[in-house]
Amino acid sequence: MKHLMAYAIKFVATFILLGIILGAFFNYSFTDVLLITFVLTLAGYIIGDLLILPRTNNSVASAADFGIAFLVVLWLSNYITYEDDLITASLVSAIAVTLMEFLYHKIVARIDPMQAEETGGNVERNQYQTEASEELAPVRQDVRSQDTDEMDNNNQNK
Repeated sequence: MKHLMAYAIKFVATFILLGIILGAFFNYSFTDVLLITFVLTLAGYIIGDLLILPRTNNSVASAADFGIAFLVVLWLSNYITYEDDLITASLVSAIAVTLMEFLYHKIVARIDPMQAEETGGNVERNQYQTEASEELAPVRQDVRSQDTDEMDNNNQNK
């Protein structure tokens, strides 16, 4: 249920944002914006929020969301619209989606701290430790004790 709610919030925010940018400024139709939003939200949620964010931090996940948004908008725009300036539309949309994603990750972390912990919010998971053993600095107590015992026996026999 947590994933469905997070996906719904992300979908609505992305739809409003892309509706304003692509619909108003670049004359995309409602269905084109809806299709781009659905594919972008699905790819961004799976790749960015479920795979990248738990292993890294908010900045890295937002940078990945920029790449995903740019590629998805460019790829789908190439097939579903006859606009001339696809690079600019993709770039402006990707920048806006990246800023929205950065804020989205922070908002989700405040609303549900358990989900933030699951998705990498302020938790350092890559804490490595080294292991040291006695083999690095061996102490040869057996040899010393044998030498000491033999010398004690020799001293007693004399």
